[in-house]
Amino acid sequence: MFERFTKAARAVVKGAVEHAERGGAAVVTEEHLLLALLDREDTRAANALRALCPPDRRPSLLAALAEARRRAGLSRADTEALADLGIDVGAVVARVEEAHGAGALAGDRKDAGWWSGRRSFSREAKAVLEKSLRVALARKDREIGDEHLLLALTATGGVVAEALADHGVTYTAVEDAVSSPAV
Repeated sequence: MFERFTKAARAVVKGAVEHAERGGAAVVTEEHLLLALLDREDTRAANALRALCPPDRRPSLLAALAEARRRAGLSRADTEALADLGIDVGAVVARVEEAHGAGALAGDRKDAGWWSGRRSFSREAKAVLEKSLRVALARKDREIGDEHLLLALTATGGVVAEALADHGVTYTAVEDAVSSPAV
């Protein structure tokens, strides 16, 4: 599948690995893919992101991702479902952080080791990469570009898609932005 990736899409994947390494994460996640997309300039995805979520709104997006990470990656839907069962996620997070320190549920273990020189991808990140292929095929595109990665991120659900949608970056909006001649 990676042979179909454009130079820009390959750069996003490499950038995601770098973000994971800098953060000391054991695996590359969807969030790392988004962070790598946000680093890009002058690509279809970068232009779409700039149009839909201008740089002045990015701190809010990053804060939403950090807050979700603090909740152990639970989405709002997950939090609401647990609340329906009588579980207050905010109270659980507060108790855990009281006992183990801020960000204890974030899952970023600095001491995590791996067996090979390659960083593995989380199940969710792999799903985004696979979805990008399906998106490209559905759009009848021959290659998988960084815009397909962005579209896949918005379509797979979860915390990253939720944070993007909260900032106006939905599948439909991205599709319109990358299809317009200006992008």
